[in-house]
Amino acid sequence: MSTYNGPYDGKWSKTMVGFGPEDDHFVAELTYNYGVGEYRIGNDFLGLTLQSSQAVSNAKRLNWPLTQVEDSLYLTEAPGGYCFYLIDKEQPDCDPVQKVSLAVSDLQCSIHYWSALLGMKVIEKNEDKKIALMGFSDNQCKLELQDIGGAVDHGTAFGRIAFACPRDQLPDIEALMKKEKQKILTPLVSLDTPGKAMVEVVILADPDGHEICFVGDEAFRQLSAMDPKGNELLDEAMAADKSDEWFAKHNKQKTSA
Repeated sequence: MSTYNGPYDGKWSKTMVGFGPEDDHFVAELTYNYGVGEYRIGNDFLGLTLQSSQAVSNAKRLNWPLTQVEDSLYLTEAPGGYCFYLIDKEQPDCDPVQKVSLAVSDLQCSIHYWSALLGMKVIEKNEDKKIALMGFSDNQCKLELQDIGGAVDHGTAFGRIAFACPRDQLPDIEALMKKEKQKILTPLVSLDTPGKAMVEVVILADPDGHEICFVGDEAFRQLSAMDPKGNELLDEAMAADKSDEWFAKHNKQKTSA
């Protein structure tokens, strides 16, 4: 069982996808569990926004459902129901992923946690819409917190957001959370990756239970190097996935998480 990658005790794989190197691009980690056929989506993840007229064109060409939200902004859903907002403008030279939006139950409480404790700065705040836009720096993907006026439900498909930072900051992050009596899901731990760098992580949970992982940057840079054969390897892995056939052969069904 891997508690770092999720509460999974069966065969699983993960793929990192993004528009560029993790040094300066937001990257999504897609985890695939071979024995799970369906997840219950909660209200915790409100969407990912990216700027790319090419993405809009691709969706239209492939007849992927698009809903126009406002001028030059479209909403679409990835398989499984995850929301993506596409800004119909030329893709920038930097990372086109603009922001990740999470639901919170108390905006002021969440702003305090992410700014006063974790060190993010508040870039924008809209009291009427109960939204705050935050970030560690101006040139990185932003975090948007939206007060939904009720409890945050993580469903069974919850994930976590991760940040790389200098390794020597990890003990200080853990110590601060202990001092402030905040939830620490995984105290500072070293994760052995055979044949590769050993990374150190601390995993926290904010007031609404959003999981936050801080990873030592020095070792992580070695693990996150782009693989020039990444797309080829992914295609091969998907073609080799015979899990549906295996379950059918054994008269079994994949479970619903």
